[in-house]
Amino acid sequence: MAASDPIADMLSKVQNAARAGHENVDVPTSKMKLEIVKILKTEGYIKNFKKAQDEDGHSIIRIVLKYDTTNKSVIHGMQKISTPGRRVYSGYKDLPRVYNGYGTLIVSTSSGVTTGKKASEKMVGGELICKVW
Repeated sequence: MAASDPIADMLSKVQNAARAGHENVDVPTSKMKLEIVKILKTEGYIKNFKKAQDEDGHSIIRIVLKYDTTNKSVIHGMQKISTPGRRVYSGYKDLPRVYNGYGTLIVSTSSGVTTGKKASEKMVGGELICKVW
């Protein structure tokens, strides 16, 4: 069955793999997913990622998960904010904080997909995609 919300499906796969202690997880490729994964890498939530092909020749993103010294996942939670049936937008002054600044908000702005902090610095709002902590 095809996912009606591919980004939420990706977030669920990453979160479930991290909780299960897997080393890596594969998700289908899209431009939005690739931008989100790049942000997760720069913010330190994952070790690395690369574009690859699966056995059937489909393009995938292989995400290498990151764990601390006690083998607990660095990702404690991920939550999708906008859904296909309910889009959530915010101006740069009203961007929510995630766990008082310890989490990361991912926003789709007119200048590309970015974090909430960078969107506030650029003074640009947009669609709230998800939050990671």
